Amino acid sequence: MSNNYPLLGSINDPSDLRKLKQEELPAVCNELRNFIIDVVSSNPGHFGASLGVVELTVALHYAFNTPYDKIIWDVGHQAYGHKILTGRRDKFHTNRKYRGISGFPKMTESEYDAFGTGHSSTSISAALGIAVASRQKGEDRQVVAVIGDGAMTAGLAFEGLNNAGIAKSNLLVILNDNNIAIDENVGALKEYLLDITTSRTYNKLKDEIWHILGKIGKKGPNARTFAAQLEAGLKSTILDRSNLFEALNFRYFGPIDGHDVLHLAQVLNDLKRIPGPKLLHCITVKGKGYKYAEENRTRFHAPGPFDKETGHIYNTSLPDAPQTYQEVFGETMLELARQNPLVYAITPAMTTGCALTGMMNEFPDRTFDVGIAEQHAVTFAAGLATQGLIPYCNIYSSFMQRAYDQVIHDVAIQNLHVVFCIDRGGLVGSDGATHHGFFDIAYMRNIPGIIVSAPMDEVELRNMLYTAQLEKIKAPFSIRYPRSQGVLTDWRKPFAEIEPGKARLINDGTDVAILSIGHPGNYVKTASVALAEEGISVAHWDMRFASPIDTETLHTVFKRFNKIITVEDGILKGGFGSAVAEFMADNQYEARLVRLGIPDYFVEHGTPAELTAECGFDVNGIIRAVKSVVQKTEKPSPQEGRRMRVTRHIAK
Repeated sequence: MSNNYPLLGSINDPSDLRKLKQEELPAVCNELRNFIIDVVSSNPGHFGASLGVVELTVALHYAFNTPYDKIIWDVGHQAYGHKILTGRRDKFHTNRKYRGISGFPKMTESEYDAFGTGHSSTSISAALGIAVASRQKGEDRQVVAVIGDGAMTAGLAFEGLNNAGIAKSNLLVILNDNNIAIDENVGALKEYLLDITTSRTYNKLKDEIWHILGKIGKKGPNARTFAAQLEAGLKSTILDRSNLFEALNFRYFGPIDGHDVLHLAQVLNDLKRIPGPKLLHCITVKGKGYKYAEENRTRFHAPGPFDKETGHIYNTSLPDAPQTYQEVFGETMLELARQNPLVYAITPAMTTGCALTGMMNEFPDRTFDVGIAEQHAVTFAAGLATQGLIPYCNIYSSFMQRAYDQVIHDVAIQNLHVVFCIDRGGLVGSDGATHHGFFDIAYMRNIPGIIVSAPMDEVELRNMLYTAQLEKIKAPFSIRYPRSQGVLTDWRKPFAEIEPGKARLINDGTDVAILSIGHPGNYVKTASVALAEEGISVAHWDMRFASPIDTETLHTVFKRFNKIITVEDGILKGGFGSAVAEFMADNQYEARLVRLGIPDYFVEHGTPAELTAECGFDVNGIIRAVKSVVQKTEKPSPQEGRRMRVTRHIAK
């Protein structure tokens, strides 16, 4: 530990923090903030959110008896300071690295991580569950949920608030209000919070009234009733709407300065003595204390490596490298929107991440950021589709899981022409298990009527996006693509229609057939060249569609080959390889079928290359699988066998 951090270096867990004098807390905050800047500038992660809650983090662990008292962080983007103060300071340089600590709270990593998280808006419901359990067990435990104003836009947060208000459990919700999630916040809640934030007169008088109420409450019910009526009158006079949180039976406190650590510690200590559900409204600045993060909050949410002195963010891409699939998607959507006035776009709070900023700027009336509300995004798209519009609903794969019921009930059953653009399909890298797009092929292909596709390259992505808006398409259309660079630099080709359910032959061969879907087909291409140099001839089909699957091609493959390998960057159980196995069984073919993909466990964080190798479907894994099948001399190790999930079927 550097001499630059004399106080932080002495804190191995929160009990050490609580030994310090209260007047030393600002210095701790300064060291903690600088430590995060030092480490994250060279080892990238979620940056601005953690800087914004440094004082709140220190105050929480100073005021509460953690880990007995429970702190639940919503999303977890802001939990770096928490990790550093709870025994992981010396491991923080491994944050988000392969086999290092997780970038998000994780119960198996630390007893201080009261609830695992990675997606937004779960904290209040989880905290309520913990608080109710503590009450039932007779424990005098404090439970705190820390949630941002962006996460508060999700329906789950309101469901938790609604239930907690009547549960009367000892629960404190801290609303970390910085007026931004990843992109700028949207919606009526943003304006409401701004209203109660700026109404200083109301909040000052409210605090005084509650103080008086506490003193005179013992003098009889009339005094308490009078104070409550006086407060209600102040609301209607000074604030043009009543307090939403108090309407849900939460005692509301604030807003207060979320960067005044001494005041925060005092307030938190006071709130411990007030029973029942409470909400503390803290005003913070995302990126606080680092000029460049404060000035560009979206870019410094997760900036990659940067120069901490100048704020310059390094470009880690190779010169003349292909663009990302996200960039190709964004540019293609803009082209389609210009050509077809029926094309609309929807995203749940990920305008920048999914590259819809261009369309948002040029077609603001046809591009909708609905906030962190995936369920609403899908049903909103369904409503647009009923009126003849063609909504492209762009949601990350792991976030689409939240809207699965809406996909089935509101879109598929009604056979509405909604295009699902499933971003971050496959292994996303250092965000880890909460963000990997494992499941979308499996959970989409089992829904009747949906076209489920995955492009192998950028041209295929463009053509699938183009095909999806054609008038002849009378069904929901799902297009999934990875979080990665593509493979082509000259992808701006004229649009061409792709027939749904039609595969394409990439390379013919005689020894083994490989059927791939999506981006991993490029690994197969590379492996096929290497295998050809060793005298092994590979026939490779890019299947393109998991549903409807190209049965004509599959009949051809099973008639010609008895050694077949499938490759996908999705979960093996129920995925594309399973669809091929089902076809083989249903049609009574006999073959040795090896399925490569994501095994039956939650893969942790690391680089995509490291994780693809772990799962066994990188170029080397494909080469090993082919040799094992063709030569029958190089048997896979037990670990490789688990990864490969070899499936055999002998027709009876």
